[in-house]
Amino acid sequence: MFITQMFKVIITTLVLGCTLISFQALSAEYIAPPPFSKNIDADISRLAQSDEVKPILAGDTEFLTLYSEYMSADFRGVVILIPDWQSTPTNNAGMNFLRKELNNHGYTSYAMTVPDIDWQTTQDEKEKTNNGTADSNEEATDENTQSGSTAQTQPHHADYIEQVSTEVVDTYKLKLIARYEALYQQAAMESDNIVIIAQGTSAGVLLEHYAEFSDSTINAFISLSSYLPNTKRNAKLSQITSLVTPALLDIYFATDSNDILMNLKNRQRWVNRNAKFDYRQRQLFGLRDAPQQHARLSKEIDGFLRRLF
Repeated sequence: MFITQMFKVIITTLVLGCTLISFQALSAEYIAPPPFSKNIDADISRLAQSDEVKPILAGDTEFLTLYSEYMSADFRGVVILIPDWQSTPTNNAGMNFLRKELNNHGYTSYAMTVPDIDWQTTQDEKEKTNNGTADSNEEATDENTQSGSTAQTQPHHADYIEQVSTEVVDTYKLKLIARYEALYQQAAMESDNIVIIAQGTSAGVLLEHYAEFSDSTINAFISLSSYLPNTKRNAKLSQITSLVTPALLDIYFATDSNDILMNLKNRQRWVNRNAKFDYRQRQLFGLRDAPQQHARLSKEIDGFLRRLF
């Protein structure tokens, strides 16, 4: 009997030990994945030709650009290509095609990598707001307790939730403009004729930047499906578009989201009101990654630039 009980104790101990070891193996320390930009930099460094990859220093941050020299008899200027956020300078939505095709029309191209999105900004702001609300609630509770008031909290209006908070967009804007200014200084040393081609959110924040009368002087701005992923700021983008100083070609696709398509008529109305005569709006049909679409995109851009210079 004693031997049987001892045997059970030993078996139970072994089972508990194996369970503990398995639990420790499953609860390994979490390792965060590398940032999106690090993966893109690694791919560009590994796959692109070494003479195309040029690192640029923006303050303390180094970022990569893809450089491609003009390949025509006449040098017409420098084009800076800026992809959408969470996108790459080699994306098949027109960036990779344009950075090579525009070389044949006399332009040297720089295609830059974009910074990561700092989603933590929203969490930090929420924590500050929650802490401030908690403190105010505690103070209000103390006052009510001391005065013996039994008044109920009055109802208040609840605003709709934004797609992306203003803080996240502002943080991305600051990081992108820092990179853009560094690349602009590099391009300005090669030519006085500088053209900007930007996509999506990157185009939206740069339009805001140029509407604030930026010190950077460019000859033309070409936006591809420009928008801001914040409802209020995207609504204001129509008016901002008409305040940009350089000549502006506003290209959009028939397959773009409603956030883009719904604001196009307002952009034209604001352009007419503010008399921006160097504004052009063009719609492209079909898939944005189709070869025929790329050919039409480059034709529209080249035609617009040839009318200017």
